Amino acid sequence: MNNPILMVEHLSITFNQQQKVVDDISFTLYAGETFALVGESGSGKSLTALSVLRLLPNNARLEAETINLQGDDLLNQSEFDLCKIRGRRIGFIFQDPMSSLNPVMTIGSQIEEVINLHFDLSKAAIKQRVLELLQQVELPEPEQRIKAYPHQLSGGQRQRVMIAMALAGKPDLLIADEPTTSLDVTIQAQILALLKNIQKQTGMALWLISHDLALVSTLADRVAVMQQGKIVETGITAEFFDQPKHPYTRKLLNALPSMQSCLTHSKPENPPLLQVNDFYCYYPIRKGLFKRVVDFVRAVDGVSFNLQQGKTLALVGESGCGKTTLGKSLLNLIPGSSGSVVINGIELNNLTGEALRQQRANIQIVFQDPFSSMNPRMLVGDIIAEGISALHPKISQTERKARVRQLLQQVDLPEDSALRYPHEFSGGQRQRICIARALAVEPKLIVCDEPTSALDVSVQAQIIQLLKTLQQEKGVSYLFITHDLAVVAEIADDVAVMYQGKIIEQGSVAEVLTQPKHAYTQKLLAAVPVMKVDG
Repeated sequence: MNNPILMVEHLSITFNQQQKVVDDISFTLYAGETFALVGESGSGKSLTALSVLRLLPNNARLEAETINLQGDDLLNQSEFDLCKIRGRRIGFIFQDPMSSLNPVMTIGSQIEEVINLHFDLSKAAIKQRVLELLQQVELPEPEQRIKAYPHQLSGGQRQRVMIAMALAGKPDLLIADEPTTSLDVTIQAQILALLKNIQKQTGMALWLISHDLALVSTLADRVAVMQQGKIVETGITAEFFDQPKHPYTRKLLNALPSMQSCLTHSKPENPPLLQVNDFYCYYPIRKGLFKRVVDFVRAVDGVSFNLQQGKTLALVGESGCGKTTLGKSLLNLIPGSSGSVVINGIELNNLTGEALRQQRANIQIVFQDPFSSMNPRMLVGDIIAEGISALHPKISQTERKARVRQLLQQVDLPEDSALRYPHEFSGGQRQRICIARALAVEPKLIVCDEPTSALDVSVQAQIIQLLKTLQQEKGVSYLFITHDLAVVAEIADDVAVMYQGKIIEQGSVAEVLTQPKHAYTQKLLAAVPVMKVDG
C-alpha cells in the first residue's frame, strides 16, 4: 500500500469556538483498499468525512495540517474547484437518504444531475447510464422507478438510490457513511459484492463508516476506532478483531448481539394484545391521459398474525417487501388499507376522529427515518412532550418537563438535549429521541420500524436492554420491524417473515432462526454477515 489517495494530518473540528468534537486525528487511505472508521454515535466519524469535502456547517471551525487528495491540498481549494471534486473524484453515500435526496425531483433526475455535471454525454447516454446504475444496485423495476420520487420508495430502496448517485461520478475514493444501514442482509451482501467488484475494476478506495462490526470484519483491510473525537486504535482488520488493544474496542466487540440469544427466550403464553386478520394495503397504478387505475401494487397482501401482551413480534424481510407499509397501515397512517385490526379488544378500522386519536395513546410508532420524522423547528424537549400534551392534557407543565428529563435519561441522552434542535444530533442520537417520544405517552404497543439500524453496537445493546426492561416493568408489546437477524435473536419472542407483501413463515424466534422451513427464510439466514476472526 504505497499509493496514498488521501492523507489527513492533525485534523480538529471545533463547534462554536469551544466544543471540540474531533481532536487532532491523522490517517491515510490507499488506492484499492477499504478503510473502516468505527465508533459510537456522536464520536465524530461522519464529521471527519464531511470535513474532507469541506461540507461542515458554518459554526464549525476546521483546523488541519493537511488534507491531501492525490497531491492536491483540499484545504486550499476554492469552492468552484471543490465542486469538481465532490461527486467526481470523491463520492459520498450519506447516512440519511431521505433528508439527502431532493423530495421534489424524481430519482432519475437526481442521478442524471450528477452525471451531467461531471461528464459530457448525450441525453440518451445519460439515461442509459442511470438505468445501468439502478440495475447495479439491484433496485426493482428500474425502468418504472426512474420516474419515482423519494417518498415513493422504501428506506432500503432510497439507500440504494444514494449508492447509485455516489457511484455515478466513477470516483477514485468512495466515502460510505453507513451504506447498508437500511438494507436487508441479502441486498447488503449484493451491495458489498458490488462495491468490492468496482474496487477490483477501478482501484477505487473505499472509506467505510459503520457500526456493523461483522460487516467491517468481512469487508475492511484496516480499521480505526474513534471515541469522543479521538482515534484510539488503528490496525489491520484480522489483528484488530483477534487482539483488540484498547478497552473501548473490547467494549464494542462485547456488545455485539448474538444469534444464539434466541435459544434463551422463554416467556409464558399471554392473551393477544394485537390481532390482525386478512389485512391488505394496495396502491393504485394509474396510466394514460385520464390517469385511470390499470393495476395495483400489492404492498400488503392478506396478512394475518397475533401479538401477545408483553411480548415482541419481529417482522423481517427484504427492503420493499411491505414491512413498513404494514406497520404504518395498522395505525391508519396510510389510506386504502382493509382487513381487521383489533388492539386490546377494540377494532381500529371502525374508529374515526377523536375515538381514533384517543386509541393512539395505546399504540405508538418509532419511524425508520428519525430526522424526517421530527419537526426541525421544534426543540427536542417540545418534540418529546408533544404527545403528552395532546393525549394527556391534564398533566401539568412541570410534570411534563420532569417526564421529558426522565425519558432523555432512559435513552442515554444528557438533560440539556431538551434545549437543542434535531439537526444538532448525530443519526443515532436522533433515533434515541424518537424512541423517547414514542415512550412518552406510555403506550401498550410500540411499532418499532428499524429502531436500532442507525445505532452503534454499544448503544444498540443499551436500547435493546431498555426496551426489554420497559417490557418487564410495564408489559408493553413491540412489533419490531428490522432486517438485523442478530437483533431479532436478542429481543424477539416470535418472528414473522414477509416476502412480496405476504407472511410466508412465522413462529417462535428459536424455531424460525434455527430451523427455518421456507427457502426464503433460509436464504436470509445464510446471508447474515459472520464475524471473521483469525485464530
